[in-house]
Amino acid sequence: MNAIEKDRIVIQDHLASSPDKDSVATFVPGPGICKLNMRVDLDALNADLKKILEQTDYHGDVFKALPVNRRPGAEDVTQTDLSGRYYTRLDSRYEEVAVEDIVDEAAYTELNPLFTGTAFEDVFNTLKERFTLGRMRVLSKAIYSCNSWHRDPEPRVHIPLVTNPGSLFIVNHHCTHLPADGSVYFTDTRGYHTALNGGPDPRVHIVAAIAT
Repeated sequence: MNAIEKDRIVIQDHLASSPDKDSVATFVPGPGICKLNMRVDLDALNADLKKILEQTDYHGDVFKALPVNRRPGAEDVTQTDLSGRYYTRLDSRYEEVAVEDIVDEAAYTELNPLFTGTAFEDVFNTLKERFTLGRMRVLSKAIYSCNSWHRDPEPRVHIPLVTNPGSLFIVNHHCTHLPADGSVYFTDTRGYHTALNGGPDPRVHIVAAIAT
């Protein structure tokens, strides 16, 4: 059997069955990503976020971030409040490089006063009961865009607030959708990962670092 015949057989085998069109709209756990037992009040969070965004706005244009907590007494938002150290491979040499400054995640112990008395404060306190909380941010992902392919020094917790079927998370080559249904997800972002929004509406997540 020659190469052409082998390729025809491969294609015929695949065409004999239909692709999975259903699970892509659900969460599928995999290496480096799982659903936690914690639940949140999604309606309350989105209602409070709407009120907060009437008082302030996201920082950044492409990478939009809104800090939920801060270092004690730090009133001004700095670059490390929005983003920090990550590792990536930039070109065809595939050599890993470090980008941006190291962040002392455990220093972010104080709630941003904008979020006092809101459902975000409840989430802030609940997360602190489970682990040493680092930066907790609301991140908004623009339509038809993705993040860089990178890894972080620490893992993250993701809480989807607004999403769409085209919004996907990829960690260690495992790709899945994170529905905005009150679920809370652990993501081991110490492995290489990215987030993409292939849908027509912005994707909004609470993203909290686990200080290590």
